[in-house]
Amino acid sequence: MEDFTDEQIERYARHLVLPEIGEEGQRRLMEARVLVIGAGGLGSPVLLYLAAAGVGTLGVIDDDQVDLSNLQRQIVHATADIGQQKVESARKRLKAINPEVGLEAHPLRLTTSNAHSIISSYDIVADGSDNFATRYLVADACHLAGRTLVSAAMMRFEGQLSVYRSHLGHGPDGTANPCWRCVYPEQPDGTMKNSCADVGVLAMLPGVLGTLQATEVVKEILGVGRSLAGRLLLYEGLEARFAEMRLKADPACALCGSEPTITSLEDGRYGGRVVACAAE
Repeated sequence: MEDFTDEQIERYARHLVLPEIGEEGQRRLMEARVLVIGAGGLGSPVLLYLAAAGVGTLGVIDDDQVDLSNLQRQIVHATADIGQQKVESARKRLKAINPEVGLEAHPLRLTTSNAHSIISSYDIVADGSDNFATRYLVADACHLAGRTLVSAAMMRFEGQLSVYRSHLGHGPDGTANPCWRCVYPEQPDGTMKNSCADVGVLAMLPGVLGTLQATEVVKEILGVGRSLAGRLLLYEGLEARFAEMRLKADPACALCGSEPTITSLEDGRYGGRVVACAAE
């Protein structure tokens, strides 16, 4: 196989025999650049599986350090990593899985000043943050930078997942692609208890949602299968049940509507100018 080393042929053998991937698809994966927001519960399986799959460059942004309470669900880290920067702990683990993958660590907070420049340097963004301020900032920045967003969220025993590519306008069926703000127009009150630290989370739940999130990232890179754009996938762990909701674009959306009022990140409200990049 031209351009593949013997080691790569062996490493990616199960991809190379899939007609939907093959040599061309594996090359696409190896050339792709994916940014993962948060090296926590959701970011852990996303990073692990994308590295194993051979995604060429993985960026990870998180300004937090590994804490003992993280280890119940954040499987990219180990007990020996407590006290280390999460991005460095993740870098070490991912290099052990696949030394070929390029890792770009961003040990900082995502802000209105840096979000656009960071996000625009990647092809696809996987958001695993655990607060609404970050989610709105990431969603706005992805739309304005023309980048596809694969977003997951969870708490307690349930989670949700969707793909947002409103920057592309309409999907293959002619239906307008909704953005995050079409679905969630207003940011919830900052006093609302909405993080895993507040209400708890089952240890395995981020593995379920994060693995699905990684799958959607790979599908977007390869252009295979049916995209989750315009659909919201819901998972309820206690009932072992999946459900799906259709999402519609809002013509009056402040971000992607016919007369947008958010045309730069300075127009958005994110609970303060500096947004912590916390992770589930």
